[in-house]
Amino acid sequence: EQLAGLPCAARAERAALLVPDAALCADVLPEAAAVLDNPALAMLFAEGTLAEVGLTAPLDLGRMLGTVDRLVLAADRVLAVDFKTNSVVPTRVEDVPEGLLRQMGAYAEALSQIWPDRRIETAILWTRKAQLMPLPPDIVRAALRRAAIP
Repeated sequence: EQLAGLPCAARAERAALLVPDAALCADVLPEAAAVLDNPALAMLFAEGTLAEVGLTAPLDLGRMLGTVDRLVLAADRVLAVDFKTNSVVPTRVEDVPEGLLRQMGAYAEALSQIWPDRRIETAILWTRKAQLMPLPPDIVRAALRRAAIP
């Protein structure tokens, strides 16, 4: 979020301010740069996209409160993207941890209340691989239905 839109030369300086631990900064900056420099992901950082969008909505389980990392708005659709830094990146949607699918299902449900006339899409951006994984709507909806509050 903080490095998007900055020229490559300015990223290291900003990253050092955001991550004061020099070793950690040196570890995460190349990963962030790989995401920002990937042409296939440019639409996530284009002008008009929204970063760190707070959401709250009534769901069947109760009120949901969350923050979507990135929203891409179009006339007919809304794409909600959450960034994940997991060291193990699933190769198939079926292998995505249940909690992440539920989270994205909750975001989809909340967004459908805000924009009932638009198609709601969700995806996870796996930062380790700079890879966007679209999540089928039926899978995230089913995961949300499986959620229970003890």
